[in-house]
Amino acid sequence: MRKPAALLAAVAVAAAVVGGGTAFGMEKLLNGDAGTSTSVPAAKGSAAAAKGTVARVAQDVSPSVVEIKAATGSGQSTGSGVVITKDGEIVTNNHVVSGADTAKVTFTGGKTMTADVVGTDSDRDLALLKVRGADDLKPAALGDSNAVGVGDQVVAIGSPEGLSGTVTSGIVSAKDRDVTVQKEDGDQGQGQGGSDGGWPFEYKGDEFNGGVKGETTTYKAIQTDASLNPGNSGGALVNMAGQIIGINSAMLPAGSQGGQASQSSSGSVGLGFAIPVNDLKKDLGKLRDGNA
Repeated sequence: MRKPAALLAAVAVAAAVVGGGTAFGMEKLLNGDAGTSTSVPAAKGSAAAAKGTVARVAQDVSPSVVEIKAATGSGQSTGSGVVITKDGEIVTNNHVVSGADTAKVTFTGGKTMTADVVGTDSDRDLALLKVRGADDLKPAALGDSNAVGVGDQVVAIGSPEGLSGTVTSGIVSAKDRDVTVQKEDGDQGQGQGGSDGGWPFEYKGDEFNGGVKGETTTYKAIQTDASLNPGNSGGALVNMAGQIIGINSAMLPAGSQGGQASQSSSGSVGLGFAIPVNDLKKDLGKLRDGNA
């Protein structure tokens, strides 16, 4: 009976030491001991947004994601874009601005500026805009889409249905999915496109969000179950280090039957696609020259 008693006594002593140490540390902090404490500035947003969390990624990347509105050859188009330079270069999908020379860009704080369409690449469904008079924007960091693995956690940021700054999260469901889209201006923009208002695309021979008309192009996409909806096109798919790994481009809507979208249901079912950021990097030079 003596050994258990001795053990309990030892545990009690250890607890007292830990408690005493905690109390000592708190006393030092409360007394502002300059030799043992430091002052850490509070981060904007949630104080609990630790590095590597969805909240932290949203805080870091949202200021670099914008809403885009453009008057295209077939009406008003709405999508998203990603700021990649301080002086106002913005990447989006070609189908968001196809047929337009300029676009209105709205930032997270509500400020709206005019951007010129510098270059488009219908083969990769990418476009580059340049904001007029910008010199101090927050650019997003471009990551490495080749390093992305199936099952990796990701965050999608964009302006679905005009709800700017919307954040959703999920995982990388697959890589190298063949997604086919139409190349030229037509029924392309979000809010005016296929039967549910989304951008029409083809996957495995079936057409979604309406028919894919005219000349088409196919690219290898990252598949994600992060919720994407009309208006997310051109927005950011981000890894947990806060780096852009893809440009969101297409989504399969709810209620699709026989390859066609239902007119009464257009929400996300967790089947979204993004253009790998490494494809964007390869294309940037031509986009900047305006002759991609």
